[in-house]
Amino acid sequence: MIFKVSYVVRDGRLPGGIKNETEKPRVGGVIRLGQHEFEIIDVTEVMPARDNFQYLHAIVEPLVDTHPQS
Repeated sequence: MIFKVSYVVRDGRLPGGIKNETEKPRVGGVIRLGQHEFEIIDVTEVMPARDNFQYLHAIVEPLVDTHPQS
């Protein structure tokens, strides 16, 4: 099964992305998008699986603080 996953960064300050995955993303998992690593905090099925594809939406947040304090 191929999982087509839309990754959205919770605060919107960093770009998300769309990736094909061979394993279903799980809450608490870590994903790398570009130069940043994110923790998966929510995964929702967009529509039921069809053929060999499942479409998912995942909300992620950065693993490190991307908003340095002045």
